Amino acid sequence: MPPSSKRSVSRRVVFQPTVYHAMQHGIRQIVSAVRPTLGPRPRGVAITVLDYDHAGPVFFDDGGEIARHIVAVRDGNVDMGAKLVRDLLWRLQRQVGDGTATAAVILQTVFDEGIKFLASGGNAMLLRQHLEEGTRLILDKLSAASHPIEGAEALAGVAEALCYDPPLAKLLGEVFDIVGEYGRVEIRPSRGRGLEREYVEGMYWERGLVTPNLNPDPLEAKAELENVRILISDLSLEEPEQLFPVLELCLQEDVRALLIVAEKVSDRVIGLLQTNRDPERLQVIVVHTPGYGEQARAAALTDLSILTGGRFYLKAMGDRLGGSISLEDLGQARRVWADPKNFGIVGGKGDPKALRRHIAALRRGHEAARLAPDREQLLERIGKLLGGSATLWIGANTEREMEVRVARAKRAATTVRAAMMDGVLPGGGVALLACQPELQERLAQAQSTEEMAAYRTLIKAVEVPFRCIVTNAGADEHDALTQVRMQGPGYGFNAVSGQVVQVEEAGIRDATTVLKSAVYGALSTAALALTVDVLIHRRHEEHESTVPEPAAVKKL
Repeated sequence: MPPSSKRSVSRRVVFQPTVYHAMQHGIRQIVSAVRPTLGPRPRGVAITVLDYDHAGPVFFDDGGEIARHIVAVRDGNVDMGAKLVRDLLWRLQRQVGDGTATAAVILQTVFDEGIKFLASGGNAMLLRQHLEEGTRLILDKLSAASHPIEGAEALAGVAEALCYDPPLAKLLGEVFDIVGEYGRVEIRPSRGRGLEREYVEGMYWERGLVTPNLNPDPLEAKAELENVRILISDLSLEEPEQLFPVLELCLQEDVRALLIVAEKVSDRVIGLLQTNRDPERLQVIVVHTPGYGEQARAAALTDLSILTGGRFYLKAMGDRLGGSISLEDLGQARRVWADPKNFGIVGGKGDPKALRRHIAALRRGHEAARLAPDREQLLERIGKLLGGSATLWIGANTEREMEVRVARAKRAATTVRAAMMDGVLPGGGVALLACQPELQERLAQAQSTEEMAAYRTLIKAVEVPFRCIVTNAGADEHDALTQVRMQGPGYGFNAVSGQVVQVEEAGIRDATTVLKSAVYGALSTAALALTVDVLIHRRHEEHESTVPEPAAVKKL
């Protein structure tokens, strides 16, 4: 290696009290940028986004997006705290769609109160232990208060609390009321300015016709067949002889319609099917195997097999078509359709009991999955098998407005789905306020200064989201809190009307999953941060370089 390219790693070690002060400053910077977005009357945050053509700022009112656009804070010590919050908020948005601002303000409160106590000589590990005990108490209290939600109007209320777009929220409520909590809902930008929805009968997969030349009606881009047998595979059909056993079987058994699912089909095979096309005896259409990658293809073929009652032929297992194929190896469906991009199945004739067991297994997998991509993949598979599918087309006046509206629709859809699966709680911070009596009981029974500090901190933290919602709506937080406590349990502040109301009757609700995720993420992250004593920065440095460093590099 030439001298000019030699590099070594230097480490800068930072100790207390600088650690807490720097992390507190970083947490405060991110939370201060996110705090204005909490509640139905959010205030915007303007960010200069370099990948847009115009030089003006872009306005955001979503905590996850705001945090994602704050790439780094100049001071490395401060950036440690900022990264802690940024990572939490981005994970929350991806997993449950909302709860970012709630998590941010709770995290900051717990960290700020925690370092005050630690500065007076408290034990960080014992404080963390009691904070974690209090977190479990809060989560149990929220679970006990949760209740199911149903009906298009109630679902629209959950959506509107997040997207602040009544027409969009109404449409989301209608869509999910029809397709159900596991239904497949795709949200796409529209070329128009309005909102549209499209319901798809049956299940469909994204991969369509190999060639439209085999369509029963050559003038139509979409092919449809009734009372269909289905060859399910991810095989590459290179030679016409590979299909002879299947075609002979169909002719012998008087099968009039055949769908072939294959990964690749050669021109020779297509030529065979075109040359011998006889609509009176057998109609054939060919589609690509759904899924990209071996694992995704195997999952799709498994679902197709159980749905239609046929066997799947998998290339990775060494399967091939042969003379031993029987009619039972082919799936069945009342109707199939295919276009250049998708194909669908209506009325699959697989074993209903096997299908129910398979869906139940996928649901258990969805509940147990921790990674967002795994949960999304399982959810999509469940939605396909249950047969509820809808596409929501989002329009707007400008491209930027459309991007924002699509993003809001996707977050709202995630939250509505979570509400249907796990229920809802009184919104507007009221469910968290309801945790205070039990926390106060634990405070009265506390045996150590760390335990007392933990429960005092949690009592204050669960109150902060309510206060922020009121403040962002332009009202006085102290007056609103006093009025709510005078009215009793279940009452909260309606930020839209400016009145104290019974929140459930007013349709103000939070998805249980979202609120619990926000609380758990905020409290566990803050408790962990309070036990950090040392920061270590690693930096690569040039040595013996014969070329002067650029000014920008020297500044770093």
